Amino acid sequence: MIEERKISMTVVRRLPRYYRYLGELLQKGVTKISSRELSEKMNVTASQIRQDLNNFGGFGQQGYGYNVEYLYTEIGKILGLHQNYKMIIVGVGNLGQAIANSNSFSKRGFKLVGLFDVNPRLIGMSIHGVEVQDIDKMEEFVKENGVEIAILTMPKARVKETAESLAQWGIKGLWNFSPVDLFLPETVQVENVHLSHSLMTLAYKINEAEHGRKPKQL
Repeated sequence: MIEERKISMTVVRRLPRYYRYLGELLQKGVTKISSRELSEKMNVTASQIRQDLNNFGGFGQQGYGYNVEYLYTEIGKILGLHQNYKMIIVGVGNLGQAIANSNSFSKRGFKLVGLFDVNPRLIGMSIHGVEVQDIDKMEEFVKENGVEIAILTMPKARVKETAESLAQWGIKGLWNFSPVDLFLPETVQVENVHLSHSLMTLAYKINEAEHGRKPKQL
């Protein structure tokens, strides 16, 4: 859908925010909301919200606004959250363990089925009932279990080789936290996440604020 309509990735990256805020509204028992009310909560203009949602069909009714539950469900479908994804973590150091210990993923259709590492001290350890296995067993595991997503939290040295192997084994997506950008065939979707980039962006904002220049909110 996104590729056919040439929807900007800037718009796509706002969808999880809409999904999160709408989920919070549902928990509070809110049944409908206007673009203006939603804009006040998200610090995004009402016009921007309408433009974003119109890319996918609009979902709103003039004079009524948006049905919160319906919009929440539809954005979830757009994001693919109505499916169930089997995922593994490669590299079970501090960051890998922190991600494995998060219980928010399973609520959104992401099921952690495997943990892999090369460190003998970690192999055999269990996190939320999932045992850390030797990375040498990963190919067989991925193929036998139909794993779709791999989360990479491993050192830079082996990440490119590992990513290419995972692509060959049928992985559909890589969530890469390793300090290197990965570029793979179009059959494998890659989301490169660099925590240091976010921290440097924060430093930029602080520096701009100290000099009286307010960074533009997108």
